[in-house]
Amino acid sequence: MFRPTSLALASLLALSACATPPQDTPPADEGDTAFAPAPPPPALEDEGIREKPPVICNDQAGQWAVGQLADEALVEKVQADTQSKYVRVIKPGMMVTMDYREDRVNIDVDEENRVTAVRCG
Repeated sequence: MFRPTSLALASLLALSACATPPQDTPPADEGDTAFAPAPPPPALEDEGIREKPPVICNDQAGQWAVGQLADEALVEKVQADTQSKYVRVIKPGMMVTMDYREDRVNIDVDEENRVTAVRCG
């Protein structure tokens, strides 16, 4: 009889060790904002904040460069004229990513570094 009682007592002791002690949580005050929903973000027009329009390349504005020697000044002028945020000069056989970016102008050049095409992407 002593053995079954000892086994039961040992089992209860082992289970009680696994139990999580109760957590005392204080009652929430009226001013407690820990679980209050976040206020909505302010409207952009309410504070006079305006989003900038997206930068979009205009490759037609850079067509004047076709046939010209692609030096640093020409590349900067094509970027400014096409209103592009980014510019990329692509040489023959050069590996480039195939992603399309409407804020980037690509300047294709030949072996002699002359512009063969100006295109967005």
